[in-house]
Amino acid sequence: MSEEIKADKVMDLRGMPCPMPVVKISKGIKEVEIGQVVEAHSTDPGSLTDFPAWARTSGNEILKTEQDGDVIKFFIKRTA
Repeated sequence: MSEEIKADKVMDLRGMPCPMPVVKISKGIKEVEIGQVVEAHSTDPGSLTDFPAWARTSGNEILKTEQDGDVIKFFIKRTA
């Protein structure tokens, strides 16, 4: 049984082509406090590589990634 992650903010990025999901998450993450979690939903397959690369360069942490059909959910903790 996996631990449920509580998101402080949910962002619907479905239907946005690359690079918009990363552009939006980089702005959206600043709307929560350090230590809080943003849940982002994307349908862009490139997000699977773009989000981890963005997290490394921005200093934020991806806690979990899950895929449900064509929707990819990222749980990102603001650490910077």
